[in-house]
Amino acid sequence: MSDRSMTLGLVVNSIDTERAAYSTTQLALAALRRGHRPCYIELGDFGHSPDGDAQVHVRRVPEGTYRNGAELLAAARAVRPELADHDEPEVLFLRYDPADEIQHRPWAQFAGVQFAQLFSRQGTLVINDPFTLSGAVSKLYFEGFPRWMRPRTLITRDRAEVKAFIRDLGGCAVLKPLQGSGGCNVFLVEAGSRNVNQIMDVLSRDGYIVAQEYLPRAATDTRVLMLEGAPLTCQGTLCAMHRIGAADDLRSNLHAGGYVEPCQLTDDEWAIVEAVRAKLIADGLFLVGLDIADGKLMEVNAFSPGGLGCGEMLLGVDFTGTVIGAIEHKLWSHHRTTEVVGRPRQQAQPAGM
Repeated sequence: MSDRSMTLGLVVNSIDTERAAYSTTQLALAALRRGHRPCYIELGDFGHSPDGDAQVHVRRVPEGTYRNGAELLAAARAVRPELADHDEPEVLFLRYDPADEIQHRPWAQFAGVQFAQLFSRQGTLVINDPFTLSGAVSKLYFEGFPRWMRPRTLITRDRAEVKAFIRDLGGCAVLKPLQGSGGCNVFLVEAGSRNVNQIMDVLSRDGYIVAQEYLPRAATDTRVLMLEGAPLTCQGTLCAMHRIGAADDLRSNLHAGGYVEPCQLTDDEWAIVEAVRAKLIADGLFLVGLDIADGKLMEVNAFSPGGLGCGEMLLGVDFTGTVIGAIEHKLWSHHRTTEVVGRPRQQAQPAGM
């Protein structure tokens, strides 16, 4: 635990849509147990004062002992939001999903990242890096990783190109939106399918279409959580799990009926983990979820990666505490860097200023 407590601002879409099992709630619980002050921030809670500073309203988790995430979340929901002090929160942790806002609150998609950039310029530690996340809103960020590890993919709004690509793949492909997550609007198109035009109608309403080669074993994928560019480990145990889809579903997402099992990484999976390390570090992506299937990297979840709670349940170690400990160290380093950088600027001021 750090020498002093920190205010940890957890940015979520809405506190009403949070769940006790979500990684965000588990992080709040772990932070509180380590003596910190977690608070929830919704996407509509940000602002900018007439003095030129970014500001935010927060829902502070009341001090107390909570047996589980459900008790903590209930207490946080009962709190009225209040304007945070000018030096709070010390850490802004972006834990929302922009894809959830596409249809009903399009203004909210980029609000979190944009205000987080202002806070970062004011000296607040923001994770993940908000300047990188502005480019990671869509799956185009995923295309920046080495080609050998990615499924063959076409991104376009041209329907003729999509159909030609499906033919080139032998008549079978996966179609999904460029922006989105959680397995929403993911379709398998097989040879002779008559509804490909209707599927493209659905996908193109919200932007570009991603057409991707179908990997038969993708219904079972491996979720690996990465912390500061390395696989998240606690007591020598790796936070990785197989996510197994329902028998009648293309997706392995848990909310779509999937379930999880503990696993060991294969040589191919380790190769992917090692290959992405440098980019994750360079892009300031503190906590990231990698989804690997059939020897290919399927997705990089840089906004709100889940799996901490499942990992703890399966493997019996404190992954959330490990993440909070890493934030403590990162904040300490951030303060040290700010002090070192700030000192020469003060000394360089002309006399009389």
